[in-house]
Amino acid sequence: MIEFKKLFCDLTKSCSGKQEDTEKVALPQEQKIFTIQSLISATNNFENKLGQGGFGPVFKGKLEDGREIAVKKLSETSKQGKREFTNEARLLACIQHRNVVSLLGYCAFPEKLLVYEYVVNESLDKLLFKSGKRDVLDWKRRYSIIDGVAQGLLYLHEDSHERIIHRDIKASNILLDKKWRPKIADFGMARLYPEDKTHVNTRIAGTNGYMAPEYALHGNLSVKADVYSYGVVVLELISGHKNSTFNLVPECQNLLDWAFKLYEKGKGAEIMDPTLATSADPNQVATCTQIGLLCTQSDPKLRPTIRQVVVMLSKKGGPLNEPTRPGYQGVKTRRPSRPSSSSSSVGASSQADSVSSRSTTTGSTWAFAGSTSHAHHNHRGSSYISSVSDPHGKRPIEG
Repeated sequence: MIEFKKLFCDLTKSCSGKQEDTEKVALPQEQKIFTIQSLISATNNFENKLGQGGFGPVFKGKLEDGREIAVKKLSETSKQGKREFTNEARLLACIQHRNVVSLLGYCAFPEKLLVYEYVVNESLDKLLFKSGKRDVLDWKRRYSIIDGVAQGLLYLHEDSHERIIHRDIKASNILLDKKWRPKIADFGMARLYPEDKTHVNTRIAGTNGYMAPEYALHGNLSVKADVYSYGVVVLELISGHKNSTFNLVPECQNLLDWAFKLYEKGKGAEIMDPTLATSADPNQVATCTQIGLLCTQSDPKLRPTIRQVVVMLSKKGGPLNEPTRPGYQGVKTRRPSRPSSSSSSVGASSQADSVSSRSTTTGSTWAFAGSTSHAHHNHRGSSYISSVSDPHGKRPIEG
């Protein structure tokens, strides 16, 4: 407990980075130490379970002062969870932004728990794909989410005290508050990113359907990996379809493939979720579709930075570039008997986030495109991580 407390104290003292726009940043709150008894009381003995995170369950609670909270509890059996738990605490201690979830404090003994603000409308994933409440997300709200997530990522990539790559941007990690403002959550796999580096090589960890191809296959991590994941979320918001489970058109490998083919034929308007017909702004939908495709291009050098995305959304950037083909996860392949040492690892996929969740095979094919919209080449990763599938769709972290 002393070690964990020292971590928080050291970090909160050092969080004196760039001054933020007061309209964009929540008022700083000092992270506090909660006793296990206070959190048992606040959560009614951890009765109201909100969901299952990457390293343990999340419970709803209410503090004595009336504030509603979400409590993330570390699973006692999770070795990876301990690393993610400390990582999330370390990074969120220095972050204050309206589009990033706020960490209120922690409990380190006898159990490890992180305490957050409760975000009333829960996750975008639930509303968009699971609850039958998609109609509450009209175009105005979806556009606000697209813009808000971009603002949050801009803060993480360029304006926070430390430069941060989230590594797991996806619909289930975007929470919506009572004003439908998006908040980026789950920093368990986030990484600090040196300002003088174009990319870093790291262990692969993320969610199928959202990972950039250069990262999933080769471990090359840069801010453009977050941009790719953001682009997937944008196209999911526009279409109402989840990329990793897309099966609307058999000849299309996934949502990105389908969206690009329609766009290339001049039929980009057909990508839009039919439930948006009465609320959509056609110009905004067209712009966001193009942004989503630009962000998911196979070549990371062709993807815009998140600052450029913010400018595009502000309508101050002039005409947009034409997107090239996206890089994406393709069909399942048989696991080779002898993995080649020349290829990078591809992890196991989950039931929820793999393209073919019931397949008995374990490898994934990734489709890469050339720099023009008419070139399309497939490259297969032939080395595999031998591990049990993560039930939450995240690739295993080695080491």
